[in-house]
Amino acid sequence: MRMSHPVRAGRRGAAIVGASGYTGAELMRLCAQHPDLDLVYATGDTQAGTLASALYPSVTATYPDLVFEEFDTDRVDGLDVVFLGLPHEASMALVPQLTGRVGTIVDLSAAYRLKDASLYPVWYGFEHDQPEHLASAVYGLPELDRTGLKGASLVATPGCHVTAAALALEPLVAAGLIERHGIIVDSKTGISGAGRGLKHASLFCSADENLEAYGLLDHRHTPEIEQAIGGAGPACQVLFTPHLAPLNRAILATCYARPVEDAAMSTPALLAAMARRYEGEPFVVVRPTSPSTKAAMGTNTAFLTARYDDRTGTVIAICAIDNLCKGASGGAIQAANVALGLDETAGLQRVGLYP
Repeated sequence: MRMSHPVRAGRRGAAIVGASGYTGAELMRLCAQHPDLDLVYATGDTQAGTLASALYPSVTATYPDLVFEEFDTDRVDGLDVVFLGLPHEASMALVPQLTGRVGTIVDLSAAYRLKDASLYPVWYGFEHDQPEHLASAVYGLPELDRTGLKGASLVATPGCHVTAAALALEPLVAAGLIERHGIIVDSKTGISGAGRGLKHASLFCSADENLEAYGLLDHRHTPEIEQAIGGAGPACQVLFTPHLAPLNRAILATCYARPVEDAAMSTPALLAAMARRYEGEPFVVVRPTSPSTKAAMGTNTAFLTARYDDRTGTVIAICAIDNLCKGASGGAIQAANVALGLDETAGLQRVGLYP
């Protein structure tokens, strides 16, 4: 069963490929409140034929008749934006088929995030055989490269841990305040970051009342964090350790670094560097207070702070975001807004759910 309504006059047609997962459900929620996007096609091959509201009752009021379909390339012809909520290699297989047939492809996998193709076999276990698409893909973190996103035909949405770590660290690296080596990122994530699939670590009895580190020394977000915070300068080196926390939605990244020798270092100087970097940014809040994941829940807002510990000579930078919103689907919508020339804040919340 296909969605019955066409794209309304003055609006943009959107599709979600892989809409039955958590990021797909979040994209449906955000498209429902978007003033310029009409969701006209949603696929979920493993859930094909299933009423979306049966899997996610939260979408019933807006999408009462939406049924997940199997993917058909012809169904996306001429659409303004197609969001891909697929595994990495599935996205790689699909992007060449969609290129030239749709306005903008926004990929939520890691298939086009890393600019160095040689990193894919090492960190992801597959060869990247599309150098032309890898080169043309624009990294979808507007706070770091808004100009490059304008008119982009292929957007690589950042990883959730990467979004938080990059927003916390990039201003300090760019300002020459911290060393590019010896950076430590300690990040906590909510269970939804593991996706909807059945996994032992995601079961209630495994996750409840439990806090556990994973991906020790070899988590695949490591090179992406290094790339995102390094910019065009010398390479950065990061030790990244993620932790699974008994929360639905959350990223809290606590980052540690050494100050550059002879830099005038203080907590006010760090906060000022962050504030300057993000002046006028609609989805970044810089405050002296320590960020909380609760404040970010349901929003596309990132909450940042920084400290300098004179006793140990250590810089601390902290960022809290909602992993499904700013860390995935909300970030994808924000990047799509920029690429399509829409209001960057369209469809996105800046005030969290509380309590």
